[in-house]
Amino acid sequence: MVVKKDNRREPYDRGKIVAGIKKACEKRPVPMEMVEELADRIEAAVAERGGKEVPSSFIGSAVMTELHRLDQVAYVRFASVYRSFKDIEEFMRELEELIQRRKADGPETARAKEKKGEPSL
Repeated sequence: MVVKKDNRREPYDRGKIVAGIKKACEKRPVPMEMVEELADRIEAAVAERGGKEVPSSFIGSAVMTELHRLDQVAYVRFASVYRSFKDIEEFMRELEELIQRRKADGPETARAKEKKGEPSL
Protein backbone atom coordinates (compact mmCIF):
# COMPACT_ATOMS: atom_id res chain seq x y z
CA MET A 1 0.00 0.00 0.00
CA VAL A 2 1.08 3.56 -0.69
CA VAL A 3 0.57 6.12 2.07
CA LYS A 4 -0.30 9.49 0.55
CA LYS A 5 0.55 12.90 2.07
CA ASP A 6 -2.92 13.17 3.57
CA ASN A 7 -2.53 9.67 5.12
CA ARG A 8 -4.91 8.02 2.66
CA ARG A 9 -3.82 4.57 1.58
CA GLU A 10 -4.14 3.14 -1.88
CA PRO A 11 -2.80 0.07 -3.62
CA TYR A 12 0.64 0.34 -5.21
CA ASP A 13 0.24 0.91 -8.95
CA ARG A 14 3.27 0.58 -11.23
CA GLY A 15 1.19 2.14 -14.00
CA LYS A 16 1.08 5.46 -12.13
CA ILE A 17 4.86 5.50 -11.83
CA VAL A 18 5.35 4.70 -15.52
CA ALA A 19 2.75 7.31 -16.51
CA GLY A 20 4.50 10.00 -14.45
CA ILE A 21 7.89 9.15 -15.90
CA LYS A 22 6.50 9.06 -19.45
CA LYS A 23 4.88 12.47 -18.95
CA ALA A 24 8.14 13.95 -17.67
CA CYS A 25 10.04 12.41 -20.61
CA GLU A 26 7.53 13.51 -23.24
CA LYS A 27 9.32 14.73 -26.40
CA ARG A 28 12.70 13.83 -24.89
CA PRO A 29 15.15 11.31 -26.38
CA VAL A 30 14.26 8.66 -23.80
CA PRO A 31 13.31 5.22 -25.17
CA MET A 32 10.40 3.38 -23.57
CA GLU A 33 12.74 0.59 -22.44
CA MET A 34 14.64 3.13 -20.31
CA VAL A 35 11.35 4.25 -18.76
CA GLU A 36 10.57 0.61 -17.93
CA GLU A 37 14.08 0.05 -16.49
CA LEU A 38 13.68 3.14 -14.32
CA ALA A 39 10.31 1.83 -13.06
CA ASP A 40 11.98 -1.54 -12.35
CA ARG A 41 14.65 0.16 -10.22
CA ILE A 42 12.02 2.10 -8.29
CA GLU A 43 10.06 -1.08 -7.65
CA ALA A 44 13.23 -2.78 -6.45
CA ALA A 45 13.90 0.13 -4.05
CA VAL A 46 10.35 -0.14 -2.71
CA ALA A 47 10.74 -3.91 -2.23
CA GLU A 48 14.14 -3.51 -0.52
CA ARG A 49 12.58 -1.04 1.88
CA GLY A 50 10.38 -3.84 3.17
CA GLY A 51 7.09 -3.53 4.94
CA LYS A 52 3.56 -3.52 3.64
CA GLU A 53 3.31 0.26 3.28
CA VAL A 54 5.50 2.82 1.57
CA PRO A 55 5.15 6.62 1.77
CA SER A 56 4.39 8.29 -1.55
CA SER A 57 7.27 10.66 -0.73
CA PHE A 58 9.70 7.71 -0.88
CA ILE A 59 8.45 6.81 -4.36
CA GLY A 60 8.55 10.44 -5.52
CA SER A 61 12.10 10.91 -4.27
CA ALA A 62 13.18 7.68 -5.99
CA VAL A 63 11.65 8.88 -9.28
CA MET A 64 13.44 12.23 -8.96
CA THR A 65 16.78 10.54 -8.27
CA GLU A 66 16.41 8.27 -11.28
CA LEU A 67 15.23 11.06 -13.59
CA HIS A 68 18.14 13.24 -12.51
CA ARG A 69 20.49 10.53 -13.76
CA LEU A 70 18.49 9.87 -16.92
CA ASP A 71 17.47 13.25 -18.33
CA GLN A 72 17.76 16.60 -16.61
CA VAL A 73 14.87 18.21 -18.51
CA ALA A 74 12.58 15.34 -17.50
CA TYR A 75 13.88 15.75 -13.94
CA VAL A 76 12.94 19.44 -13.87
CA ARG A 77 9.52 18.70 -15.35
CA PHE A 78 8.82 16.04 -12.72
CA ALA A 79 10.23 18.16 -9.91
CA SER A 80 8.05 21.13 -10.88
CA VAL A 81 4.92 19.00 -10.40
CA TYR A 82 6.13 16.81 -7.52
CA ARG A 83 7.54 19.63 -5.41
CA SER A 84 4.75 22.07 -6.31
CA PHE A 85 7.05 25.08 -6.47
CA LYS A 86 5.40 28.04 -4.79
CA ASP A 87 6.97 30.66 -7.01
CA ILE A 88 9.50 31.25 -9.78
CA GLU A 89 12.31 31.90 -7.28
CA GLU A 90 11.93 28.43 -5.80
CA PHE A 91 11.93 26.94 -9.30
CA MET A 92 15.03 28.96 -10.24
CA ARG A 93 16.88 27.75 -7.13
CA GLU A 94 16.24 24.16 -8.23
CA LEU A 95 17.56 24.95 -11.72
CA GLU A 96 20.65 26.65 -10.28
CA GLU A 97 21.39 23.59 -8.13
CA LEU A 98 21.01 21.39 -11.19
CA ILE A 99 23.43 23.57 -13.16
CA GLN A 100 25.98 23.44 -10.32
CA ARG A 101 25.76 19.64 -10.11
CA ARG A 102 26.15 19.38 -13.87
CA LYS A 103 29.25 21.59 -13.77
CA ALA A 104 30.66 19.45 -10.97
CA ASP A 105 30.11 16.30 -13.05
CA GLY A 106 31.94 17.87 -15.98
CA PRO A 107 31.90 17.02 -19.68
CA GLU A 108 33.40 13.57 -19.13
CA THR A 109 30.18 12.38 -17.53
CA ALA A 110 28.15 13.58 -20.53
CA ARG A 111 30.51 11.80 -22.97
CA ALA A 112 30.38 8.59 -20.94
CA LYS A 113 26.57 8.68 -21.03
CA GLU A 114 26.56 9.21 -24.79
CA LYS A 115 28.81 6.19 -25.28
CA LYS A 116 26.35 4.05 -23.29
CA GLY A 117 23.48 5.36 -25.43
CA GLU A 118 21.97 7.43 -22.66
CA PRO A 119 20.61 10.92 -23.31
CA SER A 120 22.88 13.76 -22.32
CA LEU A 121 22.09 17.46 -22.10
